[in-house]
Amino acid sequence: MAEAQRLIVVDAANVVGSRADGWWKDRAGAARRLLAELADLTTRLPETSSLTVVLEGAAKRAVDGTEPTAPRMTVVLADHAGDDTIVEVVAASTTDDITVVTADRELRSRVEAHGAATVGPTWLRDQLG
Repeated sequence: MAEAQRLIVVDAANVVGSRADGWWKDRAGAARRLLAELADLTTRLPETSSLTVVLEGAAKRAVDGTEPTAPRMTVVLADHAGDDTIVEVVAASTTDDITVVTADRELRSRVEAHGAATVGPTWLRDQLG
């Protein structure tokens, strides 16, 4: 399958942490809920778009074989710092149109150096409806 023309990379920890909904009590559950919302979102995105969601730390437990999945959505489990993994995903992509969803200023600067655009978690929450 050819890579989509637009790639949206989601800093899951940053997006989950953008709302005070008790996520800190169950990081894996919060990540699983976000994955479900993102899987639904892929059905509304143009077919030329794909999502890559980066999970780190305790949130990686959301991936156990029963997590929500969708065509054009990839979940990457960070072996080290999630921000470093996001930069690696952006740097390795052959897609010219990359948007990274994060409010982290340092991460924004790092991915913008690789040509990615950035938007905050509010943008993604608006897309989720």
